[in-house]
Amino acid sequence: MKKEQFKTNIMCGSCITKVTPVLNEKFGEGNWNVDTKNPKKILTVSTNEGNVNNVINVLDKVGYKAESLN
Repeated sequence: MKKEQFKTNIMCGSCITKVTPVLNEKFGEGNWNVDTKNPKKILTVSTNEGNVNNVINVLDKVGYKAESLN
């Protein structure tokens, strides 16, 4: 699996609650994490797909932004 990292606007636990269903569905439970303590709110996703646009599009559908750091 490849790890992709993204700067996001996922700010708090409430935000994580909103993105959890879509990220779990797309990438699987336990294959992603958001570091809300980091100023860039880093989302790390483990994926076989290697397509950063998938992550960006999934978050966009639920109202969040992501920018690839890789």
